[in-house]
Amino acid sequence: MPEPALDIQQVRKSFSGHVAVKNLSLQVPRGSVYGLLGPNGAGKTTTIRMILDIIEPDSGTITVLGASSLRGRVGNRLGYLPEERGLYKKMQVRRVLRFLAELKGVNRREADRRIERWLARLSLTGEDRDWGNARVDELSRGMQQKVQFIGALLHEPDLIILDEPFSGLDPINAQALKDIVVDLKREGRTIIFSTHLMDNAERLCDAVCIIAQGEKVLDGTIATVKAEHGGRYIALALGEDRTAAGDVAAVLGDRTLVQRVDDSNRTVELELAPHANAQLLLRRLMDAGAVVERFELVQPSLHRIFLDKVGAAAVEPGMGGDG
Repeated sequence: MPEPALDIQQVRKSFSGHVAVKNLSLQVPRGSVYGLLGPNGAGKTTTIRMILDIIEPDSGTITVLGASSLRGRVGNRLGYLPEERGLYKKMQVRRVLRFLAELKGVNRREADRRIERWLARLSLTGEDRDWGNARVDELSRGMQQKVQFIGALLHEPDLIILDEPFSGLDPINAQALKDIVVDLKREGRTIIFSTHLMDNAERLCDAVCIIAQGEKVLDGTIATVKAEHGGRYIALALGEDRTAAGDVAAVLGDRTLVQRVDDSNRTVELELAPHANAQLLLRRLMDAGAVVERFELVQPSLHRIFLDKVGAAAVEPGMGGDG
């Protein structure tokens, strides 16, 4: 079996008596897209900082690309996009990127060639304006995010760690980054990204680890995680018919048929009650006057699994601390 890109075994880290990461173990296969998921304060960023050798674990072991230390050449095989962006705001974009590339051992001529390719790919150069000549503080938040992303990739790392990579990006630029992640995987690189956005994780990741309050609560491939979660779920979409709304709500509120409902306004994900019959539920909805546009037996979404495993209390708005 190939050696994993990342191997964490029984890692623990505490700060002033608070345990941020508790006996965490996971393995990230080479050439995969791996999601490190959890609510704010779960311990994701602390884990990433230990992987990067920024802080040391109190106990346990971390092996990155076969090495127990990032000193020497191993460190240059990693790329890192931090959650808290850190560019030199008064520097020209090209100079910042050249500086970051040279820190990782890329010579100036090769760095400049790669910079031009990436600036073009992420639409930072064009007929209207060449943002590569602008100072960093002249760029929007989304543009700065793209520059930092380029900086994490210029040295063509084997392992790329992205902490909340889609933060601050509009849908077009978020899609551009997703396309790049897929291309990086095709090149054989390993990508770890930390996020609390389950939709992005479900679409991109081969495998995920969910942590909450510093502990792992789930780990495995997306397919395995969904299969093991069990339950019978219906994806339901209803057309508008206000006259039937009350009767339809009564059907969905019948706990002999429906155990749980996640209503997203235009679509509904529901879990059937134990021993309930999906065909009976469909018949009851039709009898209630519902305009059924979609009724499909599906596996639970990663969002649903996340809520079930982590619990609503852990994802309440306003929670701060380490991600």
